[in-house]
Amino acid sequence: MHTHDHAPDHPHDHDHDHDHIHEHRDPGGIYLISPSGAVADAAGLELARERLRALGFRTTVDRTALAVHERFAGTDRQRLASIQRACRQKHPIVMATRGGYGLSRLLHQIDWRAVADSGKMFIGHSDFTVFSLALLAQTGAVSYSGPAAIPDFGQKGMDDLTADLFAETMRNELEVLSFESPDSDAVDARGILWGGNLAMVASLAGTPFLPRIDGGVLFLEDVGEHPYKVERMLSQLLHAGVLASQRAIVLGRFTEYRLAAHDNGYDMNSVVAWLRGACRVPVVTGLPYGHVKVKATLPVGAQVGVATEDGMAYLLLREHH
Repeated sequence: MHTHDHAPDHPHDHDHDHDHIHEHRDPGGIYLISPSGAVADAAGLELARERLRALGFRTTVDRTALAVHERFAGTDRQRLASIQRACRQKHPIVMATRGGYGLSRLLHQIDWRAVADSGKMFIGHSDFTVFSLALLAQTGAVSYSGPAAIPDFGQKGMDDLTADLFAETMRNELEVLSFESPDSDAVDARGILWGGNLAMVASLAGTPFLPRIDGGVLFLEDVGEHPYKVERMLSQLLHAGVLASQRAIVLGRFTEYRLAAHDNGYDMNSVVAWLRGACRVPVVTGLPYGHVKVKATLPVGAQVGVATEDGMAYLLLREHH
């Protein structure tokens, strides 16, 4: 992610009880924290609160959400304290106001067991990827990769589908996410859903904060990264043994990059072709996810199914019991 602006005790033994921990819960309220970059758009945060209220969610803003220290939303200590407050407060959902950069500095200081034991539904994307993956690696707990307050709910043109998918997922009502995927490989598999922003995933390689997931469904997106940099990060995960152990690699949107004359036809399609040749894992494209308006809300660490058929892909998020 070019910003504009481990070993757990049982690496393969994730606690699947968390998969269904949020069933039948009133989605209630959302506690808004700024764990990464400073908020430059306080008006956008207020608009986001109005939009979330219209969807039926009460909101409370953490007291340092608008703090500024250098490029960050407050000092490291302030941002750590906001995560601790988020675990103790009453609302069931904790949402990042925005991404940027900053959570990587905090990973070794966060009490991950307290985060997991809080039972809160933590949600964000971009820089928040490292939070979700560290939580999964350290505890097996599920969190969510999806909209953040300001980029998704605080802009003039909010996407209704993004809002609906978020609300349905928070209420545990969304069973299947289907999307057009005309050039996907054939796949029909089950596994732990994990991933997020590619630059953030790659940044965790070799650390105790990258989950060791065998037979997983790895989803990836990025923004502002030239295709060769995307390929270089994918090759890092390939050589680290991460890609070969997955059941499927699901690609979201890779946006806001500029090709150069000397690329000579090398583009994101070339990267996907390279990925398929380098790694014998089925590749699924077209996931509505990334630094784009239409953004699914995905349960990081939950058991899911993935299948493709007739130019469509299906993520089975919830099964009838």
